[in-house]
Amino acid sequence: MAETASKLARRLADQAEAVCRQYLSKGRREGRYWLVGDVQNAPGRSLYVRLGGGEPGGGAIGKWTDAATGEHGDLLDVIRQSCGLTDFKDVADEARLFLSLPRSRPQSSSQSQRPRAPTGSRQAARRLFAMSKTILGTSVETYLHGRGITDLHGTASLRFHPRCYYRPDETAPTQTWPAMIASVSDLKGEQTGAHRTWLSPDGRGKAPIETPRRAMGELLGHAVRFGAIDEIMAAGEGIETVLSLRQGLPGLPMAAALSAAHLAAIAFPEPLRRLYIVRDNDPAGDAARDVLIARAQAVGIEALVLSPRLSDFNEDLRHQGLDSIRYSTRTQLAPQDVARCMGAAA
Repeated sequence: MAETASKLARRLADQAEAVCRQYLSKGRREGRYWLVGDVQNAPGRSLYVRLGGGEPGGGAIGKWTDAATGEHGDLLDVIRQSCGLTDFKDVADEARLFLSLPRSRPQSSSQSQRPRAPTGSRQAARRLFAMSKTILGTSVETYLHGRGITDLHGTASLRFHPRCYYRPDETAPTQTWPAMIASVSDLKGEQTGAHRTWLSPDGRGKAPIETPRRAMGELLGHAVRFGAIDEIMAAGEGIETVLSLRQGLPGLPMAAALSAAHLAAIAFPEPLRRLYIVRDNDPAGDAARDVLIARAQAVGIEALVLSPRLSDFNEDLRHQGLDSIRYSTRTQLAPQDVARCMGAAA
């Protein structure tokens, strides 16, 4: 695969400007560089692709760097991220398709080799998640730390996007904000949707917009998952709520359904024998709890409720501390689950 990738990257570099016109069409050439906002083809000038020179390493034709984020790569990375591709085979197929086209003149910026995914679709959600990167060292990590969530083990379902599109309504101009991107998946682990939490640039809170949280794709029955599906599982509403509880119960697999209505409809995995319902302390949380208890009991699953002292477990974590969560939840767990769920704190 390495030889194939290297060969394709060299062939793309031979037609670097044509690649940029095709996949980074919102940019423009200035001297020896193609300038654009980012590798997802946003307007701007922070990302630059070298079109001339031929020096080895980072100065070679076709290499790019985003001065705003420090990201860098080659033209295969441009194709991967601008098209929202995950598998190398798909990236290679797209590159070969591009290279098979005549290059007698630059491609028009209106041409596209890959159709756009329908807005809000499962496919669009997958592309958005694929375009994002690890949360470590980003404003997502800063945001979560600010909410008291410092243990981020097993959070591969969360990623960071530096400039995620946000549009208040159909008539308003599109904005870009940093965002926490969460993968929503089914019981087989297949991504069905994505959840976006737009953040302030420094990560010290949510972005100052009307609706800083939105979901896309197919959500009903599915969830943002932390930990492998097993015989026991906890299910709650919000990502921050579930992660807050997980600080005190690191050994308990958890799922965030994203709303009370979706929590009530969450699908039960086949091996599940005991379900912990992570309750939010409000009428919607009570309703979701009651529905889940009835559904679980109907199929022979034991249902136990984990209740916060304040409005939710993130409030508990931020205002009463981790020791308080450990103490209050220990008495709500089945005795046989205490050691496994609490780990070293048991």
